[in-house]
Amino acid sequence: MAAELTAHQLIAAHRPTLDQALEAIRTRAYWSPHPEHPKAYGEQGSLDAAAGKAAFDALLGTRLDLGQPGTDGFTGGEVSPYGIELGVTYPHADIEVLLPAMKAGQRAWRDAGAEIRAVVCLEILKRISDRTHEFAHAVMHTSGQAFMMAFQAGGPHAQDRGLEAVAYAYVEQVRTPDTAEWTKPQGKRDPLALTKQFTPVPRGIALLIGCNTFPTWNGYPGLFASLATGNAVLVKPHPRAVLPLALTVQVARQVLAEAGFDPNLVALAAERPDEGIAKTLAVRPEIRIIDYTGSTAFGDWLEANARQAQVYTEKAGVNSVLVESTGDYRGMLSNLAFSLSLYSGQMCTTPQNLLIPRDGIRTEEGPRTFDEVVADLARAVDGLLGDDARANALLGAIVNPDVKARLEAAASLGEVALASREISNPEFPDAVVRTPVIVKLDGTKPDAEAAYMSECFGPVSFAVAVDSASDAVELLRRTIREKGAMTVGAYTSDEEVEQAVVEVCLEESAQLSLNLTGGVYVNQTAAFSDFHGSGGNPAANAALCDGAFVANRFRVVEVRREA
Repeated sequence: MAAELTAHQLIAAHRPTLDQALEAIRTRAYWSPHPEHPKAYGEQGSLDAAAGKAAFDALLGTRLDLGQPGTDGFTGGEVSPYGIELGVTYPHADIEVLLPAMKAGQRAWRDAGAEIRAVVCLEILKRISDRTHEFAHAVMHTSGQAFMMAFQAGGPHAQDRGLEAVAYAYVEQVRTPDTAEWTKPQGKRDPLALTKQFTPVPRGIALLIGCNTFPTWNGYPGLFASLATGNAVLVKPHPRAVLPLALTVQVARQVLAEAGFDPNLVALAAERPDEGIAKTLAVRPEIRIIDYTGSTAFGDWLEANARQAQVYTEKAGVNSVLVESTGDYRGMLSNLAFSLSLYSGQMCTTPQNLLIPRDGIRTEEGPRTFDEVVADLARAVDGLLGDDARANALLGAIVNPDVKARLEAAASLGEVALASREISNPEFPDAVVRTPVIVKLDGTKPDAEAAYMSECFGPVSFAVAVDSASDAVELLRRTIREKGAMTVGAYTSDEEVEQAVVEVCLEESAQLSLNLTGGVYVNQTAAFSDFHGSGGNPAANAALCDGAFVANRFRVVEVRREA
């Protein structure tokens, strides 16, 4: 088809945004082109709240036909954690037909060059941004996030991460010039002269294996990093969270076609119940890149078996917060209470283990014993979630039965300092909403170690009594080294303890937040500035986002000619 979006139009529209993103990743300063506030939408083609909700409602019970080759039927079956059956069906692909079709468009996409690929990606992101209200409902009703979190994390923050990946991809591709004139002196003889051409070439087809809890936030970095570096992308969503990524694929295909490229450069692989196609796809020879967020078991399997592909994984970890002393006791409790409660702890960055000396901690209000600290934290969580409307807005819904089962089992692991309670959601009576549980454990007991040295994903935290601050530091080190950590937090007013924690995180490659008492929380990271994961401990083999996350998605091929 004829291009409706010319290169000139795309560059004029999006090159300024790309340049701002390049400056942001250079300075690490705050910047975002995507508004966080719902009221910012509704002008210049974007959907306001009412239109976004209407667009989502109109999707329910429909067939989302993407026009993909090899469609041999339709499948679906998502049920919202809030109790709504979505009823959307998606194309099921005959992989033997779809994969060759995806490869067919790669040559033109490769030859377009880094800048054109970048601005096409930015046009995709712009159209997704215009539909942020619609996407927010799709994320909410597949992940169980409360609406405002689904709006922000599933919308602008996810779009920021996608744009960040495009910026890094562009930097790495233009690091090498397109051409070079090479001349080597030969003394009295004529010099040797060559003309050299350098082309970034894609690895092949990238497979994105989506997650249930953050389908867009965790999906967009890999999707846009692969697409911007010239690769076709096959999106395999989590079967409980198809809709947000299916809508993303739909938008990407429309933009690619309008820009004169093959829409099959981006395609969806929805699966039938219990089909388990991720393992089949992951070892196909056409699949050369894999992005995965999920369990350690399957992440390890991918790393061991998908040998033909470059594999990027974010797996499980055990996040810890060391509490030794503080100059703002109430601020610390408030900050920790929010961190433990947000989205019912269903974040890969939520703290699980609170490492506290059994003799207590120093505060500006005087000493506090271990039991007092834990009791005060329990009261802070109770105070935060005491109002059911506020609790629903923070907690969202439990995403699946496995999380609920872990939460209920946690109470038997030790002394319960804060019992979980059930909260009703008047708008969605079938939603499963639970407040966090805090369990006290003795860090020296082997049976306790079995609990706190395993990830207990969900609203479960362990207050672990340790003999001293130095023991806490060493337990922190061992936890990161053996189990991995996406985040580490520490509260201390002691310079030696602070330096010891910093040194552990530097040596074990873990991202550290120190003495957070205000409106920034250990489980939140900002695109263009913060690194999500490090790629240096068992929790993840990559960071979102850095040069290493994008640079190996393409290779540079050189053609030399005599001048």
